[in-house]
Amino acid sequence: MNKLSIIIPVFNEGKTVHLILDKIKAVTLPRNIQKEIIIVNDCSTDTTSEAIKNYISQNPELNILFIEQDKNQGKGAALHVGISKAKGEYTIIQDADLEYDPAEYKILLQPVLDGFADVVYGSRFMGGNAHRVLFFWHTIGNRLLTFLSNMFSNLNLTDMETCYKLFNTKILQSLSLKEKRFGFEPEVTAKISRIAKIRIYEVGISYYGRTYDEGKKINWKDGFKAIYCIFKYGLLKL
Repeated sequence: MNKLSIIIPVFNEGKTVHLILDKIKAVTLPRNIQKEIIIVNDCSTDTTSEAIKNYISQNPELNILFIEQDKNQGKGAALHVGISKAKGEYTIIQDADLEYDPAEYKILLQPVLDGFADVVYGSRFMGGNAHRVLFFWHTIGNRLLTFLSNMFSNLNLTDMETCYKLFNTKILQSLSLKEKRFGFEPEVTAKISRIAKIRIYEVGISYYGRTYDEGKKINWKDGFKAIYCIFKYGLLKL
């Protein structure tokens, strides 16, 4: 493994996107693995574009590919673009907020480097790492969605909705992904689970959650959409 592709979908993260990029920059991956950073701006209406361009000009040593969507299409659509451009042997998804810590890429990479895994999910609900205490009903909702997803995928994940998902890039690029918003999570999980002899692992990660005042975007409507996607791609296997 020579290169890790890091896909970052961004929408109105102008105030903090440089902070997550600083964290990624500071990470030294094991075995001298190089980082390819792919940022997809989903037609932000704030200073996100300018902030990213400034960061790239100030950090020319970083391998950053910056793509701008001409209209807002959703997180899933931004990920589709990023996935198609990935050149690393493995690809990880990174939100542009500060809820997940790039220093923990090493934790997700370990099962791959040990020769055990093709896919690794970072679970917010297992392990002894730091977790911000926030919303009770969000936790219940996440556990319900994971339970329903597991019913149809026959997996025993604890956190299907996690952002931190590490994939073998060729396997990920072989999937026909359709969901343009937060339905990406149940769709990719359902389709990955159907691949013969796929090796899926899960590791505990930290979680520094945001409140809505701090910029959290997912809401109850996305929860119902996730349930729809679980049945669509899990039960009906579309």
